Amino acid sequence: MQNTIRLYKTEDFEPITRLWFDAQTVAMPDMMARMDYKFDEAQAYFRNVIVLETQMWVYERDGVPLGFIAIQGELIDRLYVHPAYHRQGIGQALLIKARELLPEHIWLYTHVANKMARAFYEKNDFIAEGFGVSPAPESEPDVEYHWRAKK
Repeated sequence: MQNTIRLYKTEDFEPITRLWFDAQTVAMPDMMARMDYKFDEAQAYFRNVIVLETQMWVYERDGVPLGFIAIQGELIDRLYVHPAYHRQGIGQALLIKARELLPEHIWLYTHVANKMARAFYEKNDFIAEGFGVSPAPESEPDVEYHWRAKK
C-alpha cells in the first residue's frame, strides 16, 4: 500500500469534489439539507473558486485520492477526507503537510455544527480564538481556529 501527498492535478477534479461533497454531508447533514446543496453546484464552486484561489494537496493511496487540503496564505481553506476513510490518519497527514508548508502559524474557520472538524483541530493544538457567522448563503455560526508553533 502506497500513500502519497502531492499537488492537485486537473484529473483529481471529479473524485475530489465528490469526496468533498460527501464529507460535508456526513459531517453536517442538517446544514447540508437545510441549504439544499446539490453536487453540480458544489462542482461549479470548486472549479470557479477553490481551484483558482488555493494551493491544493491531495492524499492518495495506491493512486486513489482519499483526502485533500486547500491552502491560501496561512489559511487552511478546506481539509476533507473521504468519509469511508475517517480515523485512518489521512487528516493528520494532511495537517502535517500544512505544518511543513506553514511552520509558524496556520488558521482556519469551521462551522460550529461541524463537531468532527472541531474535535480534530482541538486535538491537534488549534485554539478557538473567535466566534462569528459565516458569509452568506450559509450564514451559519462558525469558529476561527489558530495554531502557532511553540517557541
